[in-house]
Amino acid sequence: MKCIVVDDEPFALELAADYVRRTPFLKLAGTFSNPVKTLAFLMEQEVDLIFLDINMPELSGMQLLAALPRKPMVVFTTAYPEFGAESYNYDAVDYLLKPINYARFLKAVNKAVELQNLKRKDNTAQSPAERAAPIQDRSNVLIKSGTQTFKLKLEDILYVEGAGNYMAFCTRGKKILSLLTMKEVLNLLPADQFVRVHKSYIVSLNHLDVIERHQVTIAGKAIPIGLTYREQFLAKAGNQ
Repeated sequence: MKCIVVDDEPFALELAADYVRRTPFLKLAGTFSNPVKTLAFLMEQEVDLIFLDINMPELSGMQLLAALPRKPMVVFTTAYPEFGAESYNYDAVDYLLKPINYARFLKAVNKAVELQNLKRKDNTAQSPAERAAPIQDRSNVLIKSGTQTFKLKLEDILYVEGAGNYMAFCTRGKKILSLLTMKEVLNLLPADQFVRVHKSYIVSLNHLDVIERHQVTIAGKAIPIGLTYREQFLAKAGNQ
């Protein structure tokens, strides 16, 4: 598994790098103390996993991750426990508190390996069309999440949100993560009921509570409208 370590503290950087080197199935592709240089590297190179410090100058670890168009798996490393809850908004594999011992490091790595194996199994066993789980009828859709398949009523889907390498199907009672692309989700959902409003969001036209020029509100959640999608969205919403 190809990985990098990003930390502005020299001791923490070298310790994590040493842990990577002593782990046989990890390959260290680089170490970085500057998040801006890390971003430039990741725009050119693909890695499987980042060990990423959160509190850094210029860009925080979370800001760095948010800036990446395609996000690798990430294990956050920090001395600040208060970032723990927020880290899961970025689909972090794990969250390690400094000082990090090797046993805890290895536990996080094993989680990443399991997730990578699951992705490979899905991609090998099924074509993109099969992974997209075609609509069974005009009222339901099948969504594959890991080893489970969920049957969702189209009328229950409020919106779909991009979440790293996953798409999150959001209803009032649950959120289901599926290893799909935005394009696959758009092909999956009926265009007369769902429309893309942002690079990261598809919304149900049937659940719009408030429509504003720059955002919509669904079940209390404000969802931005991207300039690229505004005209098409307003045209569809106006026909409802």
